[in-house]
Amino acid sequence: MTSTSLRSLGAKVVLASSSDEAQPPQNIIDGNTDTFWMSTGMFPQEFIIRLAESTGIDLVTIDSYNVKSLKIEKNTLDTFSDFQLVAETEFELTEGQLQSNAISLKGTTASHLRFIITSGYDHVVSVHRVSIQT
Repeated sequence: MTSTSLRSLGAKVVLASSSDEAQPPQNIIDGNTDTFWMSTGMFPQEFIIRLAESTGIDLVTIDSYNVKSLKIEKNTLDTFSDFQLVAETEFELTEGQLQSNAISLKGTTASHLRFIITSGYDHVVSVHRVSIQT
């Protein structure tokens, strides 16, 4: 298994439900927990990451703040449509520190991953890093 930052795999954030110039969605995949993408305060919030090629994924790790409920969907198409649910999870509240959650997707192959934040512990949430193990 290899732990890989998504940017190093040629991934791109192709859609985000909200954006701020100071915290752009591309921060999610830069591998640095000091940078982040921040939501605008309404739920659901989502972002879609396009991988450079269809990739087998064992584990997704998400470093975030104030995320309560998350769904992960995938597809294997060239376009970002027709997603299938592959994981749904609840995060614990971590006061004053990042939430770090590893979610097993063993046996999943994807060209796009859609992350849907269905609720948060506050009106605004942030995602600092998404990485995968292949």
